[in-house]
Amino acid sequence: MENVFLLTMVVLVYLFMIAFLGYYGYRKTNNALDYLVAGRNTHPAVMALSYGATFISTSAIVGFGGVAAMMGMGLLWLTFLNIFIGIIIAFIFFGKRTRKMGHNLDAHTFPELLGKRYQSRFVQGFAGLVIFIFMPLYSAAVLIGAARFLETTFPNMLNFNVAVLIYALIICAYVFAGGIKGVMYTDALQGAIMFVGMLILLVMCYANLGGVTAAHQALTAIADKVPEKLAAQGHLGWTRMPALGSPLWWTMVSTIVMGVGIGVLTQPQLAVRFMTVKSNKEINRGVVTGGIFILMMTGVAYIVGSLSNVYFLRNPKFGQIALNLTQGNVDKIMPLYINNAMPTWFVYVFMLTLLSAAMSTSSSQFHAMGTAFGRDLFEKIFLKGKGSKHTVLLTRVGILVGVLITVILGFKLPTSIIAIATAMFFGLCASTFLPAYAGALFWKGMTKTGAIASMFAGFIVTGLWFLFVHKKESEALGLCQLLFQKPTLATFPWTVVDPIMIALPISLVVAVVVSVCTTRLPKNHIEACFKYF
Repeated sequence: MENVFLLTMVVLVYLFMIAFLGYYGYRKTNNALDYLVAGRNTHPAVMALSYGATFISTSAIVGFGGVAAMMGMGLLWLTFLNIFIGIIIAFIFFGKRTRKMGHNLDAHTFPELLGKRYQSRFVQGFAGLVIFIFMPLYSAAVLIGAARFLETTFPNMLNFNVAVLIYALIICAYVFAGGIKGVMYTDALQGAIMFVGMLILLVMCYANLGGVTAAHQALTAIADKVPEKLAAQGHLGWTRMPALGSPLWWTMVSTIVMGVGIGVLTQPQLAVRFMTVKSNKEINRGVVTGGIFILMMTGVAYIVGSLSNVYFLRNPKFGQIALNLTQGNVDKIMPLYINNAMPTWFVYVFMLTLLSAAMSTSSSQFHAMGTAFGRDLFEKIFLKGKGSKHTVLLTRVGILVGVLITVILGFKLPTSIIAIATAMFFGLCASTFLPAYAGALFWKGMTKTGAIASMFAGFIVTGLWFLFVHKKESEALGLCQLLFQKPTLATFPWTVVDPIMIALPISLVVAVVVSVCTTRLPKNHIEACFKYF
């Protein structure tokens, strides 16, 4: 009873703080500019923490932590790319230009930035449609991660379905009311909680296993315990990369490391953060904060996920359960480890850490889906740009619709989906948007036709690859089996090569070739786009 009372008080205090910050964001929101880009005057620390907290979710901690328990520490290459591309490249190169061009063109969303740069309502509408249709897959993955931990932590109080509903309703409330200001203020608090929680987790994990050296030596020593199914796919142990060219190697490198590592550049909920600050000085100040934050979040999750194998194999009660999970529902591994290897007080701390990670990402996703629906689709396409006075109302309708779709997917998606769904959305965004986005910021010769052709090429190749080549998705979707009586049209290694490895290069080549061959945008427009660069 004492533990239940303490837990209840911790949760209530946390929710009160979230409610207060959401209300504060609501009070500070006076117009569409505030609701969509926080009035373009966000403090750099708030922007950096919001960016990092939005970037890192239960996908990284629960989903990818579980994948690290299965695949091993080779996943730390993703941490390297997260920092190098997701922070250094994103902030210094893409972020500064996104902020300047966003200000020059008065863009309020990522699709609107592309649309105004290429003078095309179609570009904005298509980008908004892709985000609104496919982001719920990613947001459902985050929702599932949070609900799984809540279900494991409160087995006698909450089941998965109830956890999903409560979680979604709480976030919807403050995003709906406060817009991006409510999102970013709560993100900053949640980011601070996440940092403290992950730091404590790392220290306690090593302490439980006898120290850093002893823990890693123990993990290396159990290489012979790798399940036969994983060994057959190229698993060589939890402190080594999978065998070069093996199915597991291709999955780790092409889908997880490259798909997520590159895809972060084109995440609309992250790109819009750069439009919320008033100068490049704020972006510069966010680089160090963001880099340290990402290192602590992803690095700790992948290290602890891998080391959990040592704990499970030392405890016969959990050893076989954990090994079974590495071949089944890996989304349950981190919750199982935390709830059994750590003291009760830390379970409560980590519950707040995980809730913060999930809520910070989910709130930004709901906001991005809302703006894609209201600003980029309905207002620009159906109302032909004449509905600006209804922007906030339309965005709020989009938020409600996005939340509803996310909850439905949360109930319907299969097990072990968190990391897979995240990688799919990141890869799709990279292949569809990256050449057009990079061209918009860095190449004055990029044309509207080149951008449209590139976006279509990336999107179509990615879709066809999922439907007919990449085995995991083509088997699950079943269209290839229906049409050709086989689960996939390809043979190894193509069946395990992620679409981003094929679609992104094709999209890039199409962007360059078509732009060279088509009419450039008016010179005065290009000068307006690149003013003050």
